[in-house]
Amino acid sequence: MTTNDGLEKLRGWFTGRLPDGWFEGAPEVVLDREEISVIGRLAEPTAAEGASEAERSGVIAGHVQRFREDTRERRVDIAREAEHRFGRKVSWGVQCGDETTMFTQLSVPVMTRLRQSERRVLDTLVDAGVARSRSDALAWCVRLVGKNADDWLAELRDALQHVERARAAGPQV
Repeated sequence: MTTNDGLEKLRGWFTGRLPDGWFEGAPEVVLDREEISVIGRLAEPTAAEGASEAERSGVIAGHVQRFREDTRERRVDIAREAEHRFGRKVSWGVQCGDETTMFTQLSVPVMTRLRQSERRVLDTLVDAGVARSRSDALAWCVRLVGKNADDWLAELRDALQHVERARAAGPQV
């Protein structure tokens, strides 16, 4: 399922399966080893003319919450179908305005071995109150790298797609 064709098939399935009118355009579908994230764009609600930034933010937050509550039952049904069909958990989120809100996400344990200098970085983040635990500190570090290295990570993901296509075109073992 990690090939481009597999991702396109998955995206197509969700696009065809979701009720009309939920999102503006096709949803973004993000796939990893454990999870499928479906993120759709909501039409931005209109705030009162002359509304402050805080009020606009509140209007968007209320709009997102209403969508979440109104679609919960259908999203759960679609997620169950997809989980059975594709063998991965499904997470949901929306984009509205400049904000992306994830409703559900997996928190997957990742085993790692860290040297003392690396553990000290995590402990410093915990001691400073940036994170509650080493696990939270590690997640914070990963988010920081992801935020600051978007272009590089996008280039790397693109290169991996080329590798996958080359593997698929090679002899089957």
